[in-house]
Amino acid sequence: MKQMLLQEKFPIFVLELNKSETSFQTAQELVNHFKQLIDDHKVTRFIGEFDHYSHTRGLEGGEIAGEITDARNVVFCFGTKLPRAEMLAVRPRSIGIAETADGFVISFMEAPMALANDTMEAWIKGVLNIKAAA
Repeated sequence: MKQMLLQEKFPIFVLELNKSETSFQTAQELVNHFKQLIDDHKVTRFIGEFDHYSHTRGLEGGEIAGEITDARNVVFCFGTKLPRAEMLAVRPRSIGIAETADGFVISFMEAPMALANDTMEAWIKGVLNIKAAA
C-alpha cells in the first residue's frame, strides 16, 4: 500500500493488486466484504454503496478511464466524537474500488483520526490472498 498526494492536495492511501493476489474477482465482491467488516466493527456505521461507474457513464460527457470496468464507493462513518461543526466536512469516509480487467485499485482519503486510517489500511491489506465470502 502506498500513501500519496492526489492532485497535490488530497492525501490518499492506495493499494493496486492483481486478481491473482486475491480471491475477490469483482468490485461487488469487495463491496460486500467491506460492508461486512463495517457492520462487524464496534464503531463504524455503513451508510451506502455508490455505483460511480454507472453514474459517470450515464452523464452526458461523462468520462471513465478505458482500463476501468467498474467503480464503486463504500460509504461509512467512524465518527466517535463531534468536537466541532467543521468536522462534518471530512465525514463520512469512503473506500473506493476501481476494477480493471486484471485487478483492482482500492483507495481511501486520509482521515483526521488514526483509528480510522489504521482500520481502513488493515481492511484493504486484508483482501490480499484471502477467500472471498460466498
